[in-house]
Amino acid sequence: MKLAQRSPRPGRRQLLLAGAAGLLLQRPARAEPTAASLAAIERFTAGRPARDGRVVLGLDAVVENGNTVPITVTVDSPMSPADHVQRIAVFTERNPLPEVVVFHLGPASGLAQVATRMRMAQSQTVTAIAAMSDGSFWRHRVDVVVALAACLEGG
Repeated sequence: MKLAQRSPRPGRRQLLLAGAAGLLLQRPARAEPTAASLAAIERFTAGRPARDGRVVLGLDAVVENGNTVPITVTVDSPMSPADHVQRIAVFTERNPLPEVVVFHLGPASGLAQVATRMRMAQSQTVTAIAAMSDGSFWRHRVDVVVALAACLEGG
């Protein structure tokens, strides 16, 4: 009985699977947030702590091209006069300008959901923070791997 021999070279399918697995397993280096990033969040929250929960940042964990990265932010809120989202902000740790966007909402918004596109200079953590009408702050963070960077100085 003759056994089939495998080629010593990997096939196209094996190379593609290995490359995809490598991208999924790669995580952004846990660099410390920049002073500018921490200061921007501090200004937004007026020094108050932001708790995890109530906010969902819709953002892919692997971004092929940092030039245009679609994001959504949804906040669990009834959007009533007594309980609503006042502001939603998105921050990056490693971009030259850490405060990406601030949305202003109110009870008339009806739904606490926003969407936009942003640029990302490198792999990093992106944070969405919601300021509520009761003075609380809620957040969600996503670690993002960027394959092709944007926002580079001089570019």
